[in-house]
Amino acid sequence: MDYLSLLFRSIFIDNMIFSFYLGMCSFLAVSKNVKTSFGLGIAVTFILTLTLPINYLLENFVFKQGALTWLSESFADVDLSFLSFIVFIAVIASFTQLVEMIVERYSPSLYNSLGIFLPLIAVNCAILGGSLFMQQREFADLGEATIYGLGSGIGWLLAIVGMAAVREKLEFSNIPKPLRGYGIVLIVTGLMGLAYLSFSGVKL
Repeated sequence: MDYLSLLFRSIFIDNMIFSFYLGMCSFLAVSKNVKTSFGLGIAVTFILTLTLPINYLLENFVFKQGALTWLSESFADVDLSFLSFIVFIAVIASFTQLVEMIVERYSPSLYNSLGIFLPLIAVNCAILGGSLFMQQREFADLGEATIYGLGSGIGWLLAIVGMAAVREKLEFSNIPKPLRGYGIVLIVTGLMGLAYLSFSGVKL
């Protein structure tokens, strides 16, 4: 039940888009088409699910003060936490490169649709934010870190696909001229964020 609660919370209550507004640049730019948004959402979910547990292991067995005691007790005072930020980014960038090669090989149309936003996953603040939240929340084990990464990715996927579905319908709507383009998109994003607040009252 703890894992289910964490999964639900990371998808709906602590949603990367609607709770923290992380990853907004790609969210706003790509959410014009459901198919493209779904592809990017799957890529983000894949990277979050794999990089969070790896960064969790690095954090707890390499970077934290005293983490290297498994090598020798003489390392009890060693603190490499100053390296965590750059190494987290390196891990994320490595998996982003892997995803980019896979998408280019097996789905050229999606690769062309995503354009620069696929390699920019490496600097997507939602993905780095997942690892930094993992640091902050000090998850009890590797399973919690993995579930949090999976849930955060699914939450981001649902958010961008939901926005893309709304934007496809807005193309046929008579929107006041001053609100056309990103104006109405930002308003809808705010309203969707308010809707997600309703999940905060759910008892887990």
